[in-house]
Amino acid sequence: MRELTIGKNDAGQRLDRFVSKNLPLLPPALLQKYIRIKRVKLNGKGAKRDTRLQTGDVLQLYINDEFFDKPREENLFLSIFQPHLEIVYEDENLLLVDKRPGLVVHADETEKVNTLINHIQAYLYQKREWSPRQENAFTPALCNRIDRNTGGIVIAAKNAETLRIINEKIRDHELEKSYLCVTAGRPKPPEGKIEGFLSKDKVKKLVTFHRRPVPGGRSAATLYRTLETRGELSLVECRLLTGRTHQIRVSMAEIGCPLLGDGKYGNGAVNRKYHETRQALYAYQLAFPFPTDAGLLNYLRGQCFTVKNVPFQEKYFPK
Repeated sequence: MRELTIGKNDAGQRLDRFVSKNLPLLPPALLQKYIRIKRVKLNGKGAKRDTRLQTGDVLQLYINDEFFDKPREENLFLSIFQPHLEIVYEDENLLLVDKRPGLVVHADETEKVNTLINHIQAYLYQKREWSPRQENAFTPALCNRIDRNTGGIVIAAKNAETLRIINEKIRDHELEKSYLCVTAGRPKPPEGKIEGFLSKDKVKKLVTFHRRPVPGGRSAATLYRTLETRGELSLVECRLLTGRTHQIRVSMAEIGCPLLGDGKYGNGAVNRKYHETRQALYAYQLAFPFPTDAGLLNYLRGQCFTVKNVPFQEKYFPK
């Protein structure tokens, strides 16, 4: 419990607005709940949220210490009162989460609070599986990233050993990530392998495909197979043999079948025709073949996880 005494400069403010100003990490909905259940008391008694404070009033706040911290990037998860997660799989070591398109995985210049990692940390904090104030506590972390406008499975580690193992397996290509996409056009041949080199313009944030090695270029290999075609659109499954920025988007565009909705590498006329503004790309399946020892995570060997649904598949290729 902490106490705050109202000075003359704060007199006249509403109770809820004063507490909100002094505890910016406390979500508004949670503040209102705490006032209702009297975890916020005024002069030893419960009070209504619109009570006007007077000089000398004493507030008793029965609120977790974390909410009294100053806002920093590493504690912004506290601002999320109701985490929204589509959990594909969870155990004591990791979480597999189906990230919705439009959500960023980490804070960037456009969003600080509503990020996937903040929702995951808020979820584990509220489950009391993680306490950031505990000495030497491991902060839940993401093992892989997905672009803002791409959906699909993201791996979150609950402990340092899991993070180390998964990062090692990703580096050694011992995880199999499969994607679904809708392309404008029919891939020819309908199944194959796209190999080349990708170079990135960091200023324009654009990736270019090259058939031959170029300075700064990195090798890229993508397996694809056409699952279904309806009119000018095709449903294609892709599997990454390398993990490069925008790899699938650039590779499919290279063979004349850009992703529907892709504003960087796609067909603007087709995108406008279907009113799509996000690339139709989804990391829908994740497998753990683990050909070598996985230590703590050996129990996952041979398992494969798939998301419940892919929105654009249901829209354009309903069963």
